[in-house]
Amino acid sequence: MRALPLLILLTLPFVLSAPSALAQSTTLWVATDGSDLTGDGSEGDPWASITHAVDNAPDGSLVLVEPGTYTGRVRLRRSFAGGITVRSRVPYQARLRNDDRVIVAYEAQGITLEGFDIAHSGPGSAALVIHIQDLIDGPGFTRRITLRDNVLHDSFNNDILKINNGAGEIQVLGNLFYNQTGSDEHIDINSVSDVLVEGNVFFNDFEGSNRVNGNDTSSFIVIKDSDGTDGRLTGSERITVRRNVFLHWQGSSGSNFVLLGEDGNPFFEARDVLVENNLMLGDSPEVMRAAFGVKGGKDVTFRHNTVVGDLPSLAFAFRLNTEGANPPNENIVLRGNVWSDPSGTMGAENPSRPDDFCDTPPGETASFTLRRNLYWNGPEPVPVDGGESVNVTDDPEALEVDPELPPVTGVVLPRWFPGSSLFADGSVSIAAVFEKLATTYGTPAAFAPGVNAGDPAHAPADDLLGNPRDGSPDLGTVEAAGIFTDGFESGDVSGWSLPGAL
Repeated sequence: MRALPLLILLTLPFVLSAPSALAQSTTLWVATDGSDLTGDGSEGDPWASITHAVDNAPDGSLVLVEPGTYTGRVRLRRSFAGGITVRSRVPYQARLRNDDRVIVAYEAQGITLEGFDIAHSGPGSAALVIHIQDLIDGPGFTRRITLRDNVLHDSFNNDILKINNGAGEIQVLGNLFYNQTGSDEHIDINSVSDVLVEGNVFFNDFEGSNRVNGNDTSSFIVIKDSDGTDGRLTGSERITVRRNVFLHWQGSSGSNFVLLGEDGNPFFEARDVLVENNLMLGDSPEVMRAAFGVKGGKDVTFRHNTVVGDLPSLAFAFRLNTEGANPPNENIVLRGNVWSDPSGTMGAENPSRPDDFCDTPPGETASFTLRRNLYWNGPEPVPVDGGESVNVTDDPEALEVDPELPPVTGVVLPRWFPGSSLFADGSVSIAAVFEKLATTYGTPAAFAPGVNAGDPAHAPADDLLGNPRDGSPDLGTVEAAGIFTDGFESGDVSGWSLPGAL
C-alpha cells in the first residue's frame, strides 16, 4: 500500500500523536456465551452484553464483541473524557437486533461503535433503530458519539438513525444504510449541532429484504428542527455531509436524497450546512422530488457534487422553497457541481411543468450563488423556465457540455450477506463497496471538459476518495487523475482523511 498522502497525515492526529495511550488501553470482551453476573470481561471469561461492558469499562478501553446475535437494547449511558471504542471483533458478524430501539445514547460522551450489523428484529418493531439525543441533566450534553463502519439497515418503524434534541459532535463515518420505513429517513438530523456524515453509502433495496416497496419513504438524510424553540438549539447548525454515495431511490416523489428543513417552522431550520463531494446516482425508475432540497435554510453550500444518470425527478438538480412559516432561504451557494442526465429527460417527469432543471419559486429564496457548474442533458438543451427564480442562465461560468462520466448501468445493490461474509457486489468491506461505486460511476475521463475546470478558491481540499485536489481542481466529486485507494484494500477506514475530534 502506498504511503498516506499528506492531507491524511495532517487530519489524523488522534491516530498518530498518542501511540502510548493506545498501547496502554484495556481490552475487554463480550460474547454470546458470556455472563454479566459472573464474567470479568476477559477473553476467557467475557461479559454477555455491550451495555454491561460500557457500564464497567475504564476510559480508553477497547471492547471487542464476538460474532453472534445479541438481542435487546444496547444502552450507551456513560461519559468518557478520552473515549472508548466498542468493536465487532469480526467485521459485521456481531449482529445487534431488537423489536424496539436497538441502540440508545441519551446520557453519553466519548463512545465509538464500530463494525456491527444493526437492524430491527422484524415487522411490528417500535420506532427507531438507533437513537442519539441529549437527556443529560445539568451542564454538558450528549456528544462525541461516533458510528463507524457499520451495516445499518431495515428499520420496520421510522428512521434508521435519529440524532436529535440538542446532541452534538456526532460522527457518522463509513457506514452502509438501507431500508427505513414510512415517511422517515435513513438519518434524521434534528435540532442538533456539529454533525459530520462522511464516507457512507445510502440506498434502498426493500425487495432484497423480502419487503414491499410502498414508494412512501422520505429522504435519505434530513437536516431540520422539529421541536421549535424548545431545547438547547433553535435549528440544526454546523452540519457537514461529504464524500458519500447515494443510489437506488425507492421513496416518495416528494422527497430527496438530502433535504434541509421540513417542518415549516418560523426560523431557519438548518444553518451553516456544507454538502460537498457526494456522488448521487440515478439508477432507479422511481421518481423523486429532486436530488437536493432546501426549505428554510441559511448559509448552505452545495459544492463539487456529481448527480448523474437518468434520475426520474420533478426537478433534476435541486429545489429551493419554503414551507409553512419558514423564512425565505438565504445565502444558498451552488458551485463546482456536475448535473448530468445523458438520457435528455431532465425534469420531464413533471407533466405540468416539463422544463424543470430545478424548482425555485419566486420570493422563496432571498439570495443564492450559482457559479461554475457543469450541466448536461444529453441530446436536449438544459431546461430553462422563466417561472423559476434560478436557471442555468444565472451561472455566468456555466459549462453545458458532456462531462464524460461512465454510464450508470449494471449497478449492483451492495446489501450485506452475513452467511458469505460478502456484500452483494463481491466486496468484503463497506470501504471496498464505496471505492467501487466511486471509481466506477463518479470518475470522468482523463481529458473530460470538467477536468481542471474548477475554482481552487471555492473547491474542497480533497475529493470523494480523499485524494487531494491540486491548484486546478476538477468539477464534480472525483479528481480524474491520481486515483489511488489507500485505506481501502483491507477494508480499514482508518486510512481515510477523517477529521479528528470535533
